[in-house]
Formats: sequence, structure tokens, C-alpha cells
Amino acid sequence: FKGGDTCEYLLSSGRFLGEKVWQPHSCMMHKYKNSEAKNCLIDKHVVFIGDSRIRQLFYSFIRLINPQIKEEGNKHGNIPFEDKSASIKVDFLWYPEVNGSMRQRIKSWTEGSVAKPHIIVAGAATWSIKIHNGSNEALTQYKINITSIAPLLEKLAKNSDVYWVLQDPVYEDMLSESRKMITNEKIDAYNEAAVRILNSSSRNSKAKVKVFSVSKLIAQETIMKSADGLHLPESSRDTNAMILMNVYCNKIMKPIDGSCCQPQPPLTLIQKLAFCFFTLSIIGYLIINLIHRNNFRKNKSCTDLEGGEEKKPAISTPNVSTLEMLLHSLCKLGLIMTYFYLCDRANLFMKENKFYTHSSFFVPIVYILVLGVFYTENTKETKVLNREQTDEWKGWMQLVILIYHISGASTFLPVYMHIRVLVAAYLFQTGYGHFSYFWIKGDFGVYRVCQVLFRLNFLVVVLCIVMDRPYQFYYFVPLVTVWFMIIYATLAVWPQIVQKKANGNCLWHFGLLLKLICLLTCIYFLSYSQGAFEKIFSFWPLSKCFELNGNVYEWWFRWKLDRYVVFHGMLFAFIYLALQKHQMISEGKGDPLFSNRVSNVLLFISVVSFLTYSIWASSCKNKTECNELHPSVSVVQILAFILIRNIPGYVRSVYSSFFAWFGKISLELFICQYHIWLAADTKGILVLIPGYPMFNVLVSTFIFVCVAHEISQITNDLAQIVVPKDNSTLLKRLLCIAGFFSGLLLFSAMQDQSRH
Repeated sequence: FKGGDTCEYLLSSGRFLGEKVWQPHSCMMHKYKNSEAKNCLIDKHVVFIGDSRIRQLFYSFIRLINPQIKEEGNKHGNIPFEDKSASIKVDFLWYPEVNGSMRQRIKSWTEGSVAKPHIIVAGAATWSIKIHNGSNEALTQYKINITSIAPLLEKLAKNSDVYWVLQDPVYEDMLSESRKMITNEKIDAYNEAAVRILNSSSRNSKAKVKVFSVSKLIAQETIMKSADGLHLPESSRDTNAMILMNVYCNKIMKPIDGSCCQPQPPLTLIQKLAFCFFTLSIIGYLIINLIHRNNFRKNKSCTDLEGGEEKKPAISTPNVSTLEMLLHSLCKLGLIMTYFYLCDRANLFMKENKFYTHSSFFVPIVYILVLGVFYTENTKETKVLNREQTDEWKGWMQLVILIYHISGASTFLPVYMHIRVLVAAYLFQTGYGHFSYFWIKGDFGVYRVCQVLFRLNFLVVVLCIVMDRPYQFYYFVPLVTVWFMIIYATLAVWPQIVQKKANGNCLWHFGLLLKLICLLTCIYFLSYSQGAFEKIFSFWPLSKCFELNGNVYEWWFRWKLDRYVVFHGMLFAFIYLALQKHQMISEGKGDPLFSNRVSNVLLFISVVSFLTYSIWASSCKNKTECNELHPSVSVVQILAFILIRNIPGYVRSVYSSFFAWFGKISLELFICQYHIWLAADTKGILVLIPGYPMFNVLVSTFIFVCVAHEISQITNDLAQIVVPKDNSTLLKRLLCIAGFFSGLLLFSAMQDQSRH
């Protein structure tokens, strides 16, 4: 990859994904909305100068500002357009030939007293071919005329954006008799002359006329759909207009999914400090490792000549080994974070837009399903939702979600609704798992809370620092973190009701149910009181964690979307553990969960419920309406799956080790995909090997999975060091962590102030 200016690629190369989606080479193109186009072009003057093809491009361009505009009026005359609300002026000037008249108009803009347009889009040739019947003399005159215009355009290019649109090929079979002399051979000759002459005298890269040649590639694929063989179909013209908008606006608006023409963002103060920290960690580890090796050599066992005994080397102190483990973990983490930065912040690797097809989603799903079934093993225990089974559940769900993201399947509503259930199932497991732990163990100690919070948040905090992203950007981690604290608060607050206490007196079960009812009431109130919710999370420093783009609406939307499912998970755990305690279910190997009759009835109901939800989700027509129903009905498919998976004894006794392996690193996979598998913060796809899509996915996936597995091990190692079991040591560490976050908030405030 040559790197450098992706604008050049945007203007000159690319390919179609499907029939209508244009993919520039190496970068991503943003689809501008009317409001975004207005914000970019506010107080700007844009001029299109040329023939009927340029006029069509002009209309496609102004429709990005005002979609209501229609092509009407004098086709062979000047056409003005003005948007007074944003002070935008866009003019089309009818100059169908490159001649003295066009030169005089362009020259007028170079004179000091005349206001220069901010953007100039020019191009013409087909009229010269038509009027002069494709003669060689006309081509010679074209070269002379464009040679006289080129210095003027280059002079304008010092302060304005100047684009010369090369001529599109024609579909010769459809041309009328009056246009038969316009051949692709002639068009190529005129284009070659324009490319050779333009910028020939300019040595300053900033004073170059940008050659808009990508339109030729688009036309080669779509000109056969033209109405007259000369003019492009509307979809192709709209694509050209969108490319123009990306070339000019991306550096101003900086859209996440528009990597073309965007400069590399400068390093922030926090990123520089993180870079220094990881560099010192790597140096520290190398020094410690070197000292350790030297000591090992000095103390190497040698034979005592007198006694004939072997002397043993001195044993390293535990503190040194802890320090070495810490530096080793930070060293690996530093190298991994460098890879993250290079993939998604430096303009080193290519990025491409997603493009959804049914085969790109469903074929990989079938493939991993076959692999998962192939790696089937017996479980160590046969309880409902045992550890192997929950790891398997997390694993296959995570793989499906990854395929969903890379294939861009969110555009297909039935798939979107089923993926929403998988996200809800993760939160269901959060409620089930944490409730079961606190209910059975009764351990509400600080150590347990710190361990969970560290394992959930460590990677995200590091990524917020290195990738300069807000905490709420990685929405799933804030979601499970807040729900964990809610579960903890619900069960830890007085009176603490645990299984051991409840076994002595059945009334405590009603006390716990009362707590759960209070929790449900609070959830219901907050879900229908957006103002109260936003007030709670708008207080500083909570606002620093939960704000995205200056408000907490995104956080409220994410929380509201699955607001009941954690409660459902807690309630299911309570009912299941009560049934287990009273021996109302059979969890022996190969035994059905209930009596044969009850099991068969429940299985039938579960299958029907599962299919009914799928049919409803597949018939969804409106995402907003379906999202409103989702929080209440998602539990139906989750419970149906649990019963189908656990009622038959033989099904409960086996699990897929393939899926379970991925389940153990599911959190890391979910977070790492943002930057080293996908690109542009999940909006696109990372391209390590251009030109070979399948091979690229294989290589990037292998690296991505290995990195996620390594980060999981690093997190486990650091959790033992940062969160010790000794309370006094833990308190000191917590004070250090509080100091770290205070410093982070201070530096963040300084960054925000410097940006403003």
C-alpha cells in the first residue's frame, strides 16, 4: 500500500459492490445526508462549468442539499441555485466547448477584485467532437484551448478546489444518428490530451487541478443502462456527486465512516502519555529480563570439586516475579495496542465499506455450525446452564454477532431482530450468573466486586485512552457493568437475603421477591422517564462515562432496548435454584429434566414459542416499532432455547468445545472487533491484503482471534496483581486507581479545553 493521499484513490479508482454501491480503492465513502451537506457547504460558492453531462452532475450535487429540486428550465443556459438558510450558492454555467469563452470566464475569477468560487467543477469535449464531426483538427484545437486554460485553473487551485471531469465512455449502439461521430476512441484521445496538459506546469502539489477520472470507471459499468447512450443513468450521476461531496467535505466534517480524504488525527495528550508509559514498560521488562538472565548465569549450578555436590541457584523473591509478570503483561499489551492504533487510527492499512448479501451472512453461519457440531464432547456436569454450556452459548452467539457485523447484515431487518435477541441473551446470562453467585455464596465483599469490574472494564479503559474514544462508545461493557452494580446493590442492601438464610425461614423468599418487585418498578419508571434517566447520568463525573456526542441519549436508548432481560435472568435463576433445592427437577446424566409427559409438553411449547418469535421477527417492517416490543418479548425465545437445550438429558450431557473456547474470550472478541477486524470504529472492514477479499478475511480473523485470546490472558494475569485478596493491600490499590482516574479526568478536561 502506497499510503498517503486517499483522495487520489477516491477520484481515480474503485469498484462496484453489487449493482449500486461504489467502493473506492483503499478507503470508505460516507453517504452524506442533506443536513450534513449543508453544514459542510455553509457560506460556500460552488460552480459547475461545462456541457450537458456536467449539468446532470450539477443537479445530482444540489439534490444532496435539497432533494426536492427537479431538472427543469433552459437546458442550454446558465442555471443558478441558492440555499439561503445555509448561504450556499451553486451555479451551472453553460460552456459546452473548451474555447475562448470558457477561458474568459475562468480568467475573470483569477482577477483580484472578483470573488473566487470555493469549488470549481469543469469538463467538456463531446460537443467539440459532435460539431466538428470528430475531425483531427478539432482535437488539435482542443489541445491548444486546454493548454491556455490550464495555467488559469492551476492559479485558482491555489485557493480553491478545482476538478476537471474526464469524459465518460458512450454506448455507441444506442447513440442517435446525430451523435454517431462520438466514439469511445475519440473520447479516449480527448481525455489523454487533458490529463497530459493539466498540471504539466505546476510543481506545487497544492496548486494542482484534481482530475476526476473515477466517473469513467463508473460509466463503463453502467452506461448500457443509459437512456440515450451518452448521458449516465441517475444512480451513476448520484454516485459521482457523492464522491465530490466526500472529496471536499470529509476533511471538514470528519465522518467516522468516511476515511477517504481524511488526514490522520493528531495524537492527544493522553495518547502521548500512554505511548510513553508502554514504552517505559517495554524497556523496564527488557532490563528486568536481562538482569534475571545474568543472575541465572552467575548462579548456575556447578559441581563442587571437593564435596562433589551440585550447588543450586538462589531462588528469586516473589516481589521480583510479580514485577516481572506485571512488566511482561504491560509489554505485550503495549505491542498489541500499537497494532490497534496502526489498524484504526494511522492511515497505514486500507478500509472498505460493508456490503450485505444473504450469502455473505448465511454461508459462514452454516460453516461454523458444522464446525461446532463436529467438536462435540461430554460435559463434566449435567446441571442446567452448567459452565461448559454457558461458555458454548456465549461462543456461538459471539461468532454469529461477528459475522453479522462484518457482513453488514444490520440492513436486513429480520437478521437485526434475531441479533437483538442474542445481545439480550448475554444480558440474561449476566442476571442469571451474578444472581446465582450472590444467592449461593453470599459473598458481597469488595474483592469480588473489584475482580468483576476489573475483568469487565480493563480492556475498554485502555482502548478509551489509546484510541481516543469515550467509554460509552463500547456500549456493551458499560451496559453489563451498570447491570452488575444494580444486581449487587439489589442483593447487598439491607436486609441481605441469601440461600443459606432463606433455607431457615421461607419468609425470606418473599422478602427477596419484594426486592425484585422494587427493582422491576424502578426499571419501569426509568424506561418511561427519559428526563429522570438523563439527569441521573448527566451528573459529573458520570457524564464523562456515559455521554456520546455531547449527550446521554445513546446510553438511554441502549439501556432501554434490553431493560427487562437482566431482571428476567435473575428471576429465572431464583426459580431454578428453588426447584433444584426442593428436588423438583432431575439433573442426572441422560435423564429428562422433568417427567416424560411434562418434558414433552414443555418441549412442544418451547419449539412453538421459538418459531413464533422467529416468524414475528422475520415479518418486521419497521425497526422502531419492533424495538419497542423487543424488551418484553425477547425473553420468550431465550427461555425457549434454554428449555430445548436442557430438558432432554442427552442434549444437556454434551457441549461443543469449539464454541466453548470462543465463549471464554467472548468479551474480548466483542471489543477487539471494533478496531482490528472491522475498521473505522466498526463502520467498515479492515483490509490487510488488498485485492483478495477471502484471503484478507482469513488473515485478519486469525490475528484478531489470537489478539483477543492474548488480551484475555493478560487481563487475568493483571487482575491477580491489581486486585489482591488482602484487604489492606486492596485498599491501597483502590486509592492508586482512584488517583489514576482523577488524573485521567484532569487530562481529559485539558484536552477538551484545547480542542474548543
